[in-house]
Amino acid sequence: MSTPQPPTQQAAPDWQAAPGSPYPTYTSPIPVVRTSIVHAIASEWTKIKSVRSTMWTLGVFVLLVLGIGLLTGAIVANSSSDLAGESALSMGFFGLLLGSMCVITLGVLTTASEYGTGMIRTTMTACPSRGRVLAAKAIVFFLVAFVVTLVSATLIGLAHVSMLEGNGAADPTGSEWLKGTVGVSLYIALLGLLSLAMGSIIRHSAGAITIMIGVLLAPLVIALFMFSKSLEDVQQALFEYSIPNQMSIFYANSLSESGPSGWDPLWIALGVTAVAFAGAFALLEKRDV
Repeated sequence: MSTPQPPTQQAAPDWQAAPGSPYPTYTSPIPVVRTSIVHAIASEWTKIKSVRSTMWTLGVFVLLVLGIGLLTGAIVANSSSDLAGESALSMGFFGLLLGSMCVITLGVLTTASEYGTGMIRTTMTACPSRGRVLAAKAIVFFLVAFVVTLVSATLIGLAHVSMLEGNGAADPTGSEWLKGTVGVSLYIALLGLLSLAMGSIIRHSAGAITIMIGVLLAPLVIALFMFSKSLEDVQQALFEYSIPNQMSIFYANSLSESGPSGWDPLWIALGVTAVAFAGAFALLEKRDV
């Protein structure tokens, strides 16, 4: 039998009588610190890294980008195709396009899942400043999405340049490397931020994910079936401003000769995301938790 341990001594509360009062008051030994955005960011970082869905979603994203990218590169490298001076970085587009669905899903879940589970009540109790909570979520998610996308895009880009040397692929310039890694990573991270704002507005995971996947795919799919002559202008606009086409612009492979070019897709995504966040902040202050 084990020997019973003596009870540990705990520090006695510090009871002191207030000046001019016959009754003692309690002074907590825990220091009181005024909270800031830094504390909210630390809290959101703890949440996002400790949830299994984050690891699974980002893991599938990396698997899609690297897996589809390597498969595409291997098919082209083992064929008689001549890229005729085309940049090898463009082969990474296919995996990033599919992988963007994972970033969209994670962005929605970052906010909407807390409303579904009721965890948002605990979050708002700990930090009553609702705008600060949403800002912290956005900062943490953007950094995570950007870093993971940047690493994945860089790795698959290096792999494609190495694999397609003998197929007539041109060595990417510094500008092409910047757009094919940092540019597309910023665009996908902003797409995820837009999903995060949509999750805060809709407050329903399935509904927000459905809306965002529709935003990603619907314009291009609808444009493919617009055969009427009178709808040519609408069809052209849908092609030019669809998300797949905007992503392909970072690899100089636009579906049309007109429309956005260069870094335009990034500014478009930034503007749309800013408007969505303005709406999310406004609704967050008006609605009940």
